[in-house]
Amino acid sequence: MSEKNQVKEFFKLGEVGNYFLNVFRKPDPNKPTNFNLRMMHGINKISIIVFLFAIIVWTIKRFI
Repeated sequence: MSEKNQVKEFFKLGEVGNYFLNVFRKPDPNKPTNFNLRMMHGINKISIIVFLFAIIVWTIKRFI
């Protein structure tokens, strides 16, 4: 395997990483959606943001 492919494989996001990118992407107007699906993604966005905020606060408290 070449070095370029190894680096590409190292930074491959996988299914979980792609989900995080898709959550914050603009919705596709051609894709059918319903209220439950929109609420689920909205709650996921909030939980991801709160989690990242908590990690930042924890890191700051830990090192200061």
